[in-house]
Amino acid sequence: MIQELKIKNFRSFRKEVVFSFEADKSTNMEEVQVISMPDGARLLKFAMVYGANASGKSNLLSAFDFLNDFWLKKSNDSEDGTGVEPFLLDKETPNQPSEFDLKFYVDRRRYWYHLRLDRNAVYSEKLYVYNSQQPTLLFKRNLENNISKILFNHAAVKVSSVAQEKIELDCLKNISFFSAKGNANVDLGEIDKVRNWFKERMLPNIHPFTHMYEYAERELCDNEDLKNHILSFLHKADFNITGINSEIINKPITTDLMRYIESSPIPDAEKENLKKKGTFESIKTSFTHNVTNERGEEEYAFNEYQQSVGTKRMIGVETAIYEAEVKSGFLCIDELESSLHPELMEFLIQKFLENKASQSQLLISTHCLDLLNLVGDLIRKDSVWFTEKDESGSTDLYSLIEFKGLNKMSSILKSYKNGKFGAKPNLK
Repeated sequence: MIQELKIKNFRSFRKEVVFSFEADKSTNMEEVQVISMPDGARLLKFAMVYGANASGKSNLLSAFDFLNDFWLKKSNDSEDGTGVEPFLLDKETPNQPSEFDLKFYVDRRRYWYHLRLDRNAVYSEKLYVYNSQQPTLLFKRNLENNISKILFNHAAVKVSSVAQEKIELDCLKNISFFSAKGNANVDLGEIDKVRNWFKERMLPNIHPFTHMYEYAERELCDNEDLKNHILSFLHKADFNITGINSEIINKPITTDLMRYIESSPIPDAEKENLKKKGTFESIKTSFTHNVTNERGEEEYAFNEYQQSVGTKRMIGVETAIYEAEVKSGFLCIDELESSLHPELMEFLIQKFLENKASQSQLLISTHCLDLLNLVGDLIRKDSVWFTEKDESGSTDLYSLIEFKGLNKMSSILKSYKNGKFGAKPNLK
């Protein structure tokens, strides 16, 4: 589980900001929204970020997505760049390193990951584990003469000189230590646990334009538990869908499609294979709808193209949340309200929070003001964050709990509309 992330000089974040899932002292909805760790830390399952358009909400979520991509990114060319985007509205920051500090728990054990890099190279990368109040270094990686140098703490990690040399050789200046480790057949104990957690539990971000339904179709093809979950969810959300059938079928490749394939970046071997087969695999999904009318109860079948955008979006989003819950993973959804009714958003969040068996976490950005009416009843105050840009174009990030005098009698929504918290468009 994520505890906190510090960001500096990344996209719209010029100054250091800290986002945290750590709960405050409130015991409100403790049983369903707070997970306690052995060291006493109390972590939230859910958080949401408000702010004006272009205020930096999406950039906060993108920081997690960047790390997720960077940890496992492959490259054979050290000149490819790291992919990091520094703050650009300043003459100095584009030439300065970006910094990330992530504190998180794997198997209820606390770790601290540090990364310092610019667009060309990684300058510093470190991983610590907390066996006590003080962190113990597992490895550190620095840049010396444009070459990555790795040092292991041999008291905590057993690694041979041959394995260390192999990892160091593969660790190009523009990739992560964890990516280089993927090429080495060696057991690094605690470090491998962390790498596997990054790989399996940190899920890709969902954006408003992400093709969620296509992802859901693939998952529904051979996952009966997921299908039952989605049907139950749709039924409770008052959809009249009572059946889903997804199957893989072979479709013929038309002349026009073959022209497109030949001009596409698909590998040549795969192009030749498609030409020989003359068909390609496609997923076909049908939905059963039950209705009640003057004739009684009737059943009708529709294809995916006859479903609303909102229905398909809901299926896709809930499929991703289901995966996060099953894996006890971490998921970011940018603009959750895209194609979803506010009450469906509330229902989706409520069902996520009710799952006590999972140590999954959900971070969303949203413009949906209706959710502010739920603060204190469904959503904890320490789950609400805001982003606002200053005159320099830099994003400030702050929590609702920083504002005093808020109680159950206060209207959080009214206070936000009146500008008490900032993080609003300036329309004057």
